[in-house]
Amino acid sequence: EILGGKPIIKGTRIPVVLIYELIGLKYSITEILKEYPHLDRDIILHLLKIGKDANENLINVDIDEIISKED
Repeated sequence: EILGGKPIIKGTRIPVVLIYELIGLKYSITEILKEYPHLDRDIILHLLKIGKDANENLINVDIDEIISKED
């Protein structure tokens, strides 16, 4: 789905890029879920995996480390 020209998380008005920005600001997945409780942990993990596959430089964090902490 699209909102204002940017992809959003299905069923929400939350831009996908917001999740990447929060991770880049060192938010944990748990902290993101506290801010956006209607999101699902699996959705966030899926977005991180997609971001890693799409562009290694999408966010300046170790995505593998974040994912391993949450698995």
